[in-house]
Amino acid sequence: MDIKNQLQDAKLFKNLELLAKQVVEGFINGMHKSPFHGFSSEFAEHKIYNNGESTKHIDWKLFARTDKLYTKRYEEETNLRCHMILDNSASMYFPELKQQQIGSLNKMGFSVLAIAAIMNLLKKQRDAVGLSVYGKGYNYYAPEKSSERHMQMLLAQLNELGNSKQGDKETRTYDYLHQIAEKLHRRSLVFLFTDMLQHQVEQERLFEALRHLKYNKHDVVMFHVMDKKLEQEFDFEAGPKRFIDVETGAKIDVYAEGVKENYKKEFEAYKEEVKLKCMQYKIKYVAVDVGADFATVLNTFLVERRKFV
Repeated sequence: MDIKNQLQDAKLFKNLELLAKQVVEGFINGMHKSPFHGFSSEFAEHKIYNNGESTKHIDWKLFARTDKLYTKRYEEETNLRCHMILDNSASMYFPELKQQQIGSLNKMGFSVLAIAAIMNLLKKQRDAVGLSVYGKGYNYYAPEKSSERHMQMLLAQLNELGNSKQGDKETRTYDYLHQIAEKLHRRSLVFLFTDMLQHQVEQERLFEALRHLKYNKHDVVMFHVMDKKLEQEFDFEAGPKRFIDVETGAKIDVYAEGVKENYKKEFEAYKEEVKLKCMQYKIKYVAVDVGADFATVLNTFLVERRKFV
């Protein structure tokens, strides 16, 4: 899937729904085998029509032969409930961009478009989706629904976030994850998009909150969103650099090349620690790079959906 050369001079989130469709179509076209095998609505059997049900799937040809009403039952016909959780902390708006463009996304822009693409797949199956956004507060909550109006409302919220310039400087992720866990009353597939830039104590509390979701029987997937080139490889130009903590304002002046190797070791150790914690609590960990395409996210969604149903 490659749409990175499209709309290079246009604001990415001017038409989020269209771009999400392009991402999904590009992903499907890039697969040797359709990811919708066993996912799409394939006819499986007939069932007797009950008064009050939708007439959309009545088999009228069978009615003409038998004078009885039957509806078609489809494989993978489910009432999947999926809840998206999005970290709106200031660090999610790294790297700072003049405008969001395909092929040039910060962590928030990548997450927003990834969620919109998953919603496009959910819409095809008439599955229910909800959205929570947290930062300094529990900024936004919408329960799981599948209506077109609901989908448009979520897209509008995502569009606003995608075009925003900055997030909240103070976040208490663990508090809001506990609140989200209390709001989700029915078993759901939960996707968390976060860069996991937490202090050690906050990280421990975050995993306690994720355990709350697991205790309530939800399937949880953490997408660890990062700019691999800058945040993992520390690939900056030679010379003195000033690094500023976007959440605290703290500053440090260093020569990037002088600390690069030690930084990479520390980052890998931290990343491995997060992965091990996820394994311990049976949370699926998926690292995603904002410089890559969306195949990892969408493949993960399809696999988890099949497992869930």
